[in-house]
Amino acid sequence: MSTDTTKTREASAAPPPGSVSDTQRVTPSHRRLLTRRDRITLALMAGVPTVLHVALVWVTALASIALAFTTWDGIGIDSIRWAGLANFEELFTNNPQFWPAVEHNLIWFGALILVPTPLGLFLATQLDKRIRFSRVYQTAFFLPVVISMACIGFVWQLVYNPDTGLINSLIGANEPGHYIDWIGDPDLNLWAVLIAASWRHTGYMMILYLAGLKSVDPSLREAAALDGAGEWQTFRHVVFPTLRPTNTIVLVVTIIEALRAFDLVFVFNKGAQGTELLSILVTNNIIGESSRIGYGSAIAVVLLVISLVVIIPYLVATFRKERRA
Repeated sequence: MSTDTTKTREASAAPPPGSVSDTQRVTPSHRRLLTRRDRITLALMAGVPTVLHVALVWVTALASIALAFTTWDGIGIDSIRWAGLANFEELFTNNPQFWPAVEHNLIWFGALILVPTPLGLFLATQLDKRIRFSRVYQTAFFLPVVISMACIGFVWQLVYNPDTGLINSLIGANEPGHYIDWIGDPDLNLWAVLIAASWRHTGYMMILYLAGLKSVDPSLREAAALDGAGEWQTFRHVVFPTLRPTNTIVLVVTIIEALRAFDLVFVFNKGAQGTELLSILVTNNIIGESSRIGYGSAIAVVLLVISLVVIIPYLVATFRKERRA
């Protein structure tokens, strides 16, 4: 009797077939471990990009900061000489191109904010209405963003050509004595380059704002319509305030675009005759005929500091929002 009772208790205590304990019971021989080949593959996949990033970004940036306080012609490491703040002193006081370059970068930023940014917002609001062929329009307006700045420069050189250019042909300024040199005239070339840059930047702003408009809650627009608000009132008081994160991104992107402007100007006229930029000065001093690497690095450090003044507050504000969320 006692034996039957013991068997009954053992049967009741044992888990039923197919339970979790049976299915999760895995012998060590069936455990899947990483082989040596897998570990080498993972190490290469993670290590090679990390080494390249550190070597090409961080090491070069730190080396540029260190070289800004030296004089070096780029021939042999033994020729590096400590100069202290002499490069910065010469840059701020004795370089006639520095302050015009700073002014042109500021003009570049102001032009990108005042022209292509509102135009990109306007295009985004129109495309957000789900009009016919909206995908075609998006592709057409965004296409200049995909094309490299060098190619855009070559295209606009054809447009601004004094003899056979599109603009001079339309306004009749391609005849002898009536030429308008859009690239060679110091009073016109900066604005001509800015038109080409704005043409590209408009598509970039359109995509950013279109993404922001897609995230707006449709119920907000419906509530505004029920309250009798018109299309402009709805956009001004309901839609545009919700685009504050997008506006922050647009501002930071525009500042970065204005500071790193180089390709377009270099293709047009290599940054001469009224189109000087900080990036052009860096290039001319580092890889130019003079090869003043220390002096060019000092200009690069100034450009880096200006960029950090903009980027750091943006990152701090973003991290604060993430912590609050």
